[in-house]
Amino acid sequence: MILNPKFPLYLPGVKNSNNDNVSIIGANLHEDITTLGYFVSSNGGLEIKLQNDYPTKEYPSFSDILKKFIQDNQLENVKRLGMAVPGPVLDGKSNPARLGWSLDVEEYTRDFGFEKVDMLNDLEASAYGMALLEDSDLDAIYTSGHLEKGNVAILAPGNGLGEAGYFFDGQYLRPFATEGGHSEFSPRTNVEVEFYQFLNNIYGIVSWENVLSKTGLFNIYRFLRDVKRHPEPEWLAERFAGGNFVQELYKAAVEEDVLICKIALDTFLEFLAREANNLTLKLKATGGLLISGDIVQMIREYIDKDKFYEKFKISDKMEEMLKNIPIYLIKHNHTGLKGAALYTAYYQE
Repeated sequence: MILNPKFPLYLPGVKNSNNDNVSIIGANLHEDITTLGYFVSSNGGLEIKLQNDYPTKEYPSFSDILKKFIQDNQLENVKRLGMAVPGPVLDGKSNPARLGWSLDVEEYTRDFGFEKVDMLNDLEASAYGMALLEDSDLDAIYTSGHLEKGNVAILAPGNGLGEAGYFFDGQYLRPFATEGGHSEFSPRTNVEVEFYQFLNNIYGIVSWENVLSKTGLFNIYRFLRDVKRHPEPEWLAERFAGGNFVQELYKAAVEEDVLICKIALDTFLEFLAREANNLTLKLKATGGLLISGDIVQMIREYIDKDKFYEKFKISDKMEEMLKNIPIYLIKHNHTGLKGAALYTAYYQE
């Protein structure tokens, strides 16, 4: 895996020969599945040797998963560990609410003997990993053919709502994390006010994550069902009870033409365009917008790109800027895993 020139990342360690041929474990921690990979650095890129998935909730700590990965694959003298975690990282520590684990880089350095351990917010790690994507992994909604010079925004709805960006320093892109998914959601129409009140009764403070996530899509669906009284077929309720909600809703919308599911997806995508607009304006992301995350990858074929672009550029005074910003959907998964490994291979202060 080599760096895509579309993403001129600031990775000063690429020029240091001490970072070549280094053994690395990359880890992407999620509330359902934790993925670990074994990498070797080479010529400013990475070579992945193996990759395993572990059901997160079956392990009392990340250390237990890490030990199993090392033992199962008979790994010895691994030099570095790069971790992507779903929450803020402060002073090498994180306590992601979805995991129920306390994470500390000093603990893993001490207990496993790594020479270097790095822990990043998962979307910041994904920002690094996106630099390893090929052009075929980018699905353009609107583009002039490349990322422009300027800051870039990243929006990723999945189990939560990830928001991050790249700061363009005039030569390089420098990824950074935000916790913007926890900013407050604001309604625009009368129906959205009803939706806000529905969520306010459940959550109190209503964040964008309550709208743009797997739980958020369910919130939209149950608002349509329980408040707006759109009928739910009995067979669909049975499917939801026994399957993946997002997959089943998408299948019902596309294959069975179920109206409530189509409205739910359309509403979700309208909110996605609006929050993409918000994030792009706040970061002044004239370089581009990247949309990633499990949900978007699952429903990508459903997205009406022209409609999304039209919704995205609506603004009180900034439409002239917004209409020229390239927008890409990311088709590839595991950017967080690869990004964590890439960071720990080549990032140096």
